[in-house]
Amino acid sequence: MKVLIVEDETVAYSNLKKIILEIDPEIEVIGNTESVKQTVNKLQDTSNLPDLIFMDIHLSDGSAFNIFNVITVEIPVVFTTAYDKYAIEAFKVNSIDYLLKPIEAEEVRRALDKFKRLNRQDIVQYLSMLPQLIAPQDKYSQKILVPVNDKLIPISTDSISCFYTTNEKTTVILKGGKTYPYKRTLDSIIQTLNPQYFFRVNKQFVVSKGSIVNITIWFDNRLLITLDTETPERIFISKNKAAEFKQWMTK
Repeated sequence: MKVLIVEDETVAYSNLKKIILEIDPEIEVIGNTESVKQTVNKLQDTSNLPDLIFMDIHLSDGSAFNIFNVITVEIPVVFTTAYDKYAIEAFKVNSIDYLLKPIEAEEVRRALDKFKRLNRQDIVQYLSMLPQLIAPQDKYSQKILVPVNDKLIPISTDSISCFYTTNEKTTVILKGGKTYPYKRTLDSIIQTLNPQYFFRVNKQFVVSKGSIVNITIWFDNRLLITLDTETPERIFISKNKAAEFKQWMTK
C-alpha cells in the first residue's frame, strides 16, 4: 500500500510516518506535500499515486479543502487537524477517519484497518460524499482555483458563464470568453456551487443564471439556451427537465 502524507509541520510529518511504518512496515510512504499547490501537483502526476492520503486540514498556503476545489480527488483521505471545531463525528461516519492531533498510534491503526476493510464500492460511495462533507450545506464556493502551469489562478464564481465537459475533460468558460481546463467532474463541481445561481442543464453543461440571455422553445419542447459568451456547442435542456429549469430561472 502506498501512502501520501499532506502535512506542513516537519515534526508532525515525521511522527505520523514513524507510526505508520511501525504499524505496517510494508506500507510505502511515497512523499510529503506541505501546501495546496504541492498536493495538487502531486496528485496530477499519475505515475506514482497513493492508495490512501493522510491530510492535515491546515496547510502552509490555506485550507486543504481548496485542493478539492481544484481537482477531483479519487483517493480516500484520512483527515488530521489540531483543532476540533470541525464536525468530527460527521467525518468519522462518512470518511475513512478523522484524527485529532497529537495523533496516537492506536488511532492510526484504526484508520488503516478501516481502509483495508473497504471494497471498491465502499470507496466509490465515500468519494461521492466527500464534497458535501468538506463544505457545510449552507456555504458554497465563491471562488475556484484553476491550475495553470505552476500557478493557481483564483476565479470568482460571479465571472463564470458555464462549465463544459466533453471526453471526460472539463472546461470553465468565463463571461468574457476566456477558458481554462478544470480537472473536476461536473458532478463534484455542482455540489460546491450555490444552486440559486448555477444549474446542471444536461450531461455536458452547468450554467450560471446571470449568463443566460435567451431561452428558445425548440420543436420537441426542448429548450435552447443562449449565454452571454460563445460555447463549444449549443445548450439544450430536455423536455423532462424544462419545467424544473423554468422554475429555477424565476426564483
